[in-house]
Amino acid sequence: MNYTLNMKGQLMDLSEPKVMGILNVTPDSFFAGSRKQTEYDIAQRANEIIEQGGAMIDVGAYSTRPGAAKVSAEEEMRRLRMALAVVRHEQPNVPLSVDTFRADVARMVVEEFGADIINDVGEGADPDMFRMVARLQVPYILMSVQKDLHDTLMVFAQKVQQLRDLGQKDIILDPGFGFGKTLDDNYRLMNEMEKLQVLQLPLLVGISRKSMIYKLLGITQDEALNGTTFLNTIALMKGADILRVHDVKEAVEIVKMYDRLRS
Repeated sequence: MNYTLNMKGQLMDLSEPKVMGILNVTPDSFFAGSRKQTEYDIAQRANEIIEQGGAMIDVGAYSTRPGAAKVSAEEEMRRLRMALAVVRHEQPNVPLSVDTFRADVARMVVEEFGADIINDVGEGADPDMFRMVARLQVPYILMSVQKDLHDTLMVFAQKVQQLRDLGQKDIILDPGFGFGKTLDDNYRLMNEMEKLQVLQLPLLVGISRKSMIYKLLGITQDEALNGTTFLNTIALMKGADILRVHDVKEAVEIVKMYDRLRS
């Protein structure tokens, strides 16, 4: 299906899949190559994402890797204020997604920096999140932490209805590879991912350099680009509309080839 996202009156057409580049402003994100903490490094990464063909930048200031240090809302907002000011200066017109699970952080990044998308990695665990994004009227990414397709579909259906009842318009679904799932759970879900299209909402997939790749292959995260490219290709064939990646150039290339194959 063809979807569009309304970002402050500007429509993004998802009839061709889009690539979202990851920009982490944390000291401990699971992939060391994604960590950017100085203003110079943040500016370089933001420009690199767009130069390599990325359509969106996803900024995160709270690492969700297993064992990562907990960060207060105040520290998360401090990191985001520094990073978003730089990104907005370097790329004032790029659609900005912010990766957070806190409603207060969502409000801050939209009201202070005009963030275009809230990427909730907590499956709406913050009791104020749904009401907040509905009030802010920005597209919202709902990520699953369920272990299998059945539970993912059930929880998605329930939470999408809650969001609709609050007036939320644009909703994107993320199966949440690597969250609440074993290695086998991840591959089982990828194998059945096309069934999520029954919900008739755009799908985002983020499997870039995750443990489902490097643990299976017995390699490191630094060596996981080939596996990432393979799974991103499978994800496109199973209905992904957005790929959230560390390696933008490679993802843009497979999207281009996938579109040619479809046409």
